[in-house]
Amino acid sequence: MVTILQEIHAWSKGLPAWQQDAIARIYASRDLSAEVVGDLYALAKSEVGIEDPEHRQPKALNDAQVAAPSDPARLVQLLAIKELANVNALASGGSLPIAEAGLTVIYGENGAGKSGYSRILKHACRARDQRETILPDAKLDPAKAGKPSAKFDVTIDGAKSELAWTVGSTPPEPLSEIAIFDTHCARAYIDNHGDFAYRPYGLDILEGLVGLCGKLRVLATQEKAANAPTNAPYAAIATQQTSVGRALLAIPGATKAVDIEALATLSEAEIARLELLTKTLSETDPKQKAQALKQRAGRLQELKGRIDLAMSLIDSAKIAALRTLIDKSRAAKAAADLAAADFRAKDGQLPGTGGEEWKALFESARAFARTSHPDHQIGQLPEGESCPLCQNVLGTEGSARMSRFDAFIQQDSEAQAKRTRTEAEAAYRTLQAANLNLLIGAALAEELKEIDAALADQCSVLQTCLTTRQRQTMEASAGKFAWEQVQPMADDPRGNLEAHATSLIEQATALEATADEKAKAAMTQEKLELDARKRLAEIKAAVLDAIAKHDLCAKLQACIDAMDTRAISRKSTELSRTMASQELADALNAELRCLKVHELYIGMKPESPGGKTQFKLTLQLPGGGAPSAVLSEGEQRAIAIASFLAEIKLGKGKGGIVFDDPVSSLDHRRRWEVADRLAQESKVRQVIIFTHDIYFLAILEQKAEAVGASLAKNYIRRTANGFGVHSQSLPFDVEGTKARVGQLRQMQVDAQRAKKDGDDDRHRMLTTTAYGRLRLAWERCVEEVLFNGVLQRFGEGVSTQKLKAVVVTDDDYKQIEAGMSKSSKFEHDAASPVGRLPIPDPEELLADIESLETFRVAVDKRNRQGIPARA
Repeated sequence: MVTILQEIHAWSKGLPAWQQDAIARIYASRDLSAEVVGDLYALAKSEVGIEDPEHRQPKALNDAQVAAPSDPARLVQLLAIKELANVNALASGGSLPIAEAGLTVIYGENGAGKSGYSRILKHACRARDQRETILPDAKLDPAKAGKPSAKFDVTIDGAKSELAWTVGSTPPEPLSEIAIFDTHCARAYIDNHGDFAYRPYGLDILEGLVGLCGKLRVLATQEKAANAPTNAPYAAIATQQTSVGRALLAIPGATKAVDIEALATLSEAEIARLELLTKTLSETDPKQKAQALKQRAGRLQELKGRIDLAMSLIDSAKIAALRTLIDKSRAAKAAADLAAADFRAKDGQLPGTGGEEWKALFESARAFARTSHPDHQIGQLPEGESCPLCQNVLGTEGSARMSRFDAFIQQDSEAQAKRTRTEAEAAYRTLQAANLNLLIGAALAEELKEIDAALADQCSVLQTCLTTRQRQTMEASAGKFAWEQVQPMADDPRGNLEAHATSLIEQATALEATADEKAKAAMTQEKLELDARKRLAEIKAAVLDAIAKHDLCAKLQACIDAMDTRAISRKSTELSRTMASQELADALNAELRCLKVHELYIGMKPESPGGKTQFKLTLQLPGGGAPSAVLSEGEQRAIAIASFLAEIKLGKGKGGIVFDDPVSSLDHRRRWEVADRLAQESKVRQVIIFTHDIYFLAILEQKAEAVGASLAKNYIRRTANGFGVHSQSLPFDVEGTKARVGQLRQMQVDAQRAKKDGDDDRHRMLTTTAYGRLRLAWERCVEEVLFNGVLQRFGEGVSTQKLKAVVVTDDDYKQIEAGMSKSSKFEHDAASPVGRLPIPDPEELLADIESLETFRVAVDKRNRQGIPARA
């Protein structure tokens, strides 16, 4: 049989991711905290495109979290929970045995560790309620503690098996056959809203989802109202017949933030164009103004031309070329001087021969020789010819000397020196004569300031720089200034001059165009467009905010629409009609009768107010009245147990059931009904009960005996090793006489060991405690054995049929009186702490214990065999 929870889980896979996450959270904890509601709200908004700053991701309910449908053909029974590790403060490696059939009652005082075992079972068996987290021991360092884990000994259709479980992993599938009931399950079944109603388990998840949707819808509606957009900042611009106006009118809708960004961003050229149009359209005499602007543009262009020429004359390339020529000339002169020194060193020559004066004289003689000796070169005059200088006849030696002089003058180093000197002088004279005056008079300087003060300063600085560079270059040529220190060229103003001249021409052209009405109208519209874009830039932030709010509100509305609960209500109604049948109502009524909740019966009245499908519990009382005003907490608890047992029965499974403190809040009378019902159920399936209530344990013993069910009792307690440690024996006050004798014998052994060790204080303490418990054992023996269980503590009546076996003799009285008197002496004697009465030896204590056991065995045998005692 598929359960409602399994149906909801399958249906939820088609829901939006945030609703799947919501179902998983409601399943884990029916009471959603404000933080969880905030998480789900963020996920719901993410679903419609509203970014979550925390980037939360939805998590659906895992298949492994939901118990599979019960298999009627399979029998799974627990035998033990063992090898515990990192489970709360439960002792590591602990083991808790469980009877394979019948009733297993695990008794432990509050804080003994029962809830730790209960939580393990809930998670491993895929219980309906798993909201209680299993954590490692809080006393351990979390970084060093491992994951909680345990192993289960089970039988599956009679075959023994071991199943391992670790928190966070998929629980062993066979364990899902085990059903768990606890106080949280009770709250899942019973919900009192003034119209007390029963809902089959699982439908409360859909009710929780409906309630959550309501909360989220309120949050989304409030957020939408808080972010309502306004067009007040741009309403005026939106009415203009411009691209900006059309874009603003299309908000919300076609216009996006990127469109506003584009319209609100003006380039420098567009800003300049707006300024030009503003000036042009405001001009009263455009033609005259255009003429003046053209003339001004002409003057700027003329100045640019003068700068072109001046800068080309004294630019870095020209200075570098001059420096190179001068360096070459000086190098060539040095080479020629070296050759001249060698020439002058020859004997027989007059001082100064080869010097500059001499060279000049010889060149003059060469020029005269062209006239006086037209048929000969000066260096080739034959003997007998007259010397061009002294006009005496040249002899052999004179002719040779003249030839040698000419060869010296004609040699390469001398020619090179002469040539480079000529080139350097030419470049020097050109730079020296360069006209670098930019002709920036007072009128032009004032005009430049009017156009652009920075440009005026730039031109003035350039003029000074040109003059300075010329002077420093001349000085460097003469060796009076370092070439490297010649002032760099100032910033070039020609680009600015050209830009201003172009702008002036454009302004003039625009002014001339205003004479044409059609062109003027186009310019007016262009100005309107640019002006609207400029105004849009000023209010861009407000426009973008409005677009963002329109977008947010649209998404929030989609979010609100997604929180509609009609589909959830329809599913809830469908499940109530198909899963909660008359068969279920009959089973519920049968269970209510077993638990003596006679006033109530289940009537099949499905309703869906606000998505809350439910079956009304109709109260059968003469005076009527609302159930919420009539039912006690204990009665509500009984209804929860009845609901759990009815659903288990209809599930057709044979797996065991686990109860964690099932009688919490139940009154004295109701405990008996629940104990009787669970004892009866233990004859059909394995029943495991955790309880801290000794009274309930005693009642279970009596009911198990009455219906013929087997009952195994376990005791868990806190020890030095941790919580939840299993003990082979129950607490002394829970045990019967036989078991109490066994515990007394162990205490005698401990007392004997203390005496042997010389520990008198421990020996005295153990012995006095043992005698106190021996007295209690005698009392239990009277109740349980001598009176044959006719009267029992916590019993619901007198077992009169057992009276026929009850015989009390004088010997019985004497033995009981002697045993109890001696036991009371050591427990209650007020003089003992002062007078330090002698404490019996261990051997004497053992003898007193065995006296009780001998009496118990004899009377028990007498009762069973029906042997009359001697009076």
